[in-house]
Amino acid sequence: MLTVQNITYRHPDKELLFENISASFANRHKTALIGNNGTGKSTLLRIMAGLIEPTSGAVMCEGRRFYIPQHFGQFDTCTIADALGVSGKLHALRAILNGETLAVHFEVLDEDWNIEERCREALDLWQLPGVDLAEPLSRLSGGEKTKVFLAGIRLHRPDIVLMDEPSNHLDVHSRALLYDYIRDTTDTLVVVTHDRLLLRLLSPVCELTSRGLVFYGGGYDLYLAQKSAQEQAAIQEVGNFSTAVRKAEREAREVRERKEKGEVRGRKKLDAGGGPRIARKKRKDTAERSARRLRQEHEAKQDSMQEQLLQARQRLPSHRRLRLDFGDPDLYQGKILLEALDMNHHFGGDLLWSAPLRFTIRSGERISLCGANGSGKSTLLRLLLGDIEPAVGAVQRARMHAVFIDQDYSLIRDERTVYEQVCLYNREALEEHELRIRLYRFLFDESFLDKPCGTLSGGEKLRLSLCCLMIAHQTPDIFVLDEPTNNLDLQSIDILTHAVNEYRGTLLVVSHDSVFLEDVGVERVMDLS
Repeated sequence: MLTVQNITYRHPDKELLFENISASFANRHKTALIGNNGTGKSTLLRIMAGLIEPTSGAVMCEGRRFYIPQHFGQFDTCTIADALGVSGKLHALRAILNGETLAVHFEVLDEDWNIEERCREALDLWQLPGVDLAEPLSRLSGGEKTKVFLAGIRLHRPDIVLMDEPSNHLDVHSRALLYDYIRDTTDTLVVVTHDRLLLRLLSPVCELTSRGLVFYGGGYDLYLAQKSAQEQAAIQEVGNFSTAVRKAEREAREVRERKEKGEVRGRKKLDAGGGPRIARKKRKDTAERSARRLRQEHEAKQDSMQEQLLQARQRLPSHRRLRLDFGDPDLYQGKILLEALDMNHHFGGDLLWSAPLRFTIRSGERISLCGANGSGKSTLLRLLLGDIEPAVGAVQRARMHAVFIDQDYSLIRDERTVYEQVCLYNREALEEHELRIRLYRFLFDESFLDKPCGTLSGGEKLRLSLCCLMIAHQTPDIFVLDEPTNNLDLQSIDILTHAVNEYRGTLLVVSHDSVFLEDVGVERVMDLS
């Protein structure tokens, strides 16, 4: 059993991340922990793993915990043995085998005489045969680093496994191994993930929101059904308030018109009826006060209705509030954009692909580029876009406008503010207020304008990238995406899917996210394996 009780966490600058979080994760339950970027999922997971202390509250754990991180930068100076937490035992074993009889070596080894064999077995299970335990972790790819930590589960046999985006860097075959483990294990799991296939193997679903943790029993599909019902209710609410606002405006206009007509008749009647001037003035003042009071009541009612409408719109899902306007590309359907002619490239002195590549990409196609980790997918993208030239063969490119959004969102300048970033793409000299309107359409309010782009989450950088494309007002002929759903929350993946489906040009995407590829209508697969 793992329990968090009244957990509050503040950043070192005292900014509140979340407060009074309480939950229990039952034995053998496989819980999905989801939520939008910035809500604190990774921080909460690290608190549950005992790696950082909460500002207040407590974590109670029965059993041994094992944590698999999302990012591995802090381990770059470590060996694989260090990352697996076995370097001490391996050192003690070698010392004993070399004849040293110090008691400390036997204490550290703790009768684990086959530690090397167990390490090899665990690494082999995760398709890392022949990896040297003394090798620096920094030399491995992102997927290989993930598999090292996954091997640690087999090695340490914990009771509770805490995973942060475990499928992010894994290729299709490695993901299948991960799914098999999730499906078959009896370990208690808490998994932060946006991988829709993985989510369907987990239950319950626990969403971290600004209001705390909300549990959805029955798994991801039930969660989606409940979210869909909430979305439809939000849409209906906006419709109802929009109708009420229009009705209130119409009633106010009709009342104002009737009052104005009544005042005209009243003035004529007063003028015709004569009488003392002071009495006529009193009746006129009374009528004006009554009209003013009635007008103020209607204005207050309209203001209240407008505020309720605004709040209802804020409850809409992000893709419902986002304004996208991808025009049609200039190139006709079927035009040859890129052609690889017996192309290959050098990697470490050898040719990257066993056979040279020959293929054609035409305007309007939706293509997925797939292959195992290390098969050269990112290199091929750079070759096609002209960032590098092939060592063998050639690439022929048509005159075209290409936009490349990579995993690091490189078109975003981290040192710039959000407002400065969009100014870089303001080729039509839009006024400042127009730029602010477009930023707001992409969910960037006033609080974001002076924020450095380097502090944005993956989802925020994605939205800012799309906003820059809209401001530039130049629809790309080919849209190239490299692992676009890595580091995105479910909300941001929804936004990206919506944006890609609005786009009518050529799509070339590298992704191991089969659900995303299906959702964006990929119709052709190029496999480098």
